[in-house]
Parts: sequence; structure tokens; C-alpha cells
Amino acid sequence: MDNCIFCKIASKQIPSTIVYEDDELLAFKDINPAAPVHLLVIPKIHLDTLSSALPEHHVMLGKMLGLAPQLAVEHGCGPVRQADGQYTGGYKTLINTGADGGQEVYHLHMHVIGGPKLWRGQS
Repeated sequence: MDNCIFCKIASKQIPSTIVYEDDELLAFKDINPAAPVHLLVIPKIHLDTLSSALPEHHVMLGKMLGLAPQLAVEHGCGPVRQADGQYTGGYKTLINTGADGGQEVYHLHMHVIGGPKLWRGQS
């Protein structure tokens, strides 16, 4: 789409700090981070919302979700099992869908958010 900021980022018309890229997906640092680690994962094709995804997009959606743990580990917020069996660290994934779901940019995107617990009060 001509006016979609994420399409422009995917096509390199707008600069971003890219942390992952392949033929289908692009991941980059959020310019207004809510936590020490705040990445966005987008498909390179334009889909307005998660609800716009069709059965032919299911593999790509799975790939997006499967990328989250890799990115979390690479950026230092993957969960680590301690000797006592407890886990430290961690991250969350978030996809906002539609106005009532908090979506602000109408190009499907998944947030990968983590880091020290200072931001933990956010949902």
C-alpha cells in the first residue's frame, strides 16, 4: 500500500534498525519501545490485520510466531532455567487487531517485548 509505513519499511523506503530479514518477514526495533527489548515482526506482504489472514497465510503466521523465541534469545530476554528449576528472563508476544484491540498501524505486526521487569506492569 502506498501510505503504509510498514510497507515502506519492508521496501527500505524508510530506514529502520533491522534485526532479522528473509523472503517473507522483516523484524526491526520499535522506534517507541515499551521495554528494553521491543521488536516488531511484519510480513513483507501487506495484510491489514490478523483477521485479514487467509488459510494461505497460515504457514507465514506460524513462521512469525516461531521467530519470536529466536529473536528473544538473540536480544537477551529469552527465558533461562536456573539450577533450582525456576526460570528467569522472558518476553511476551502481542498482536493488536482492530481499533478496539489497540491496533494503530494497519499492517499486521507482532510485538516481541522483554527485558528487565521494570516494564512488567504493562499488559
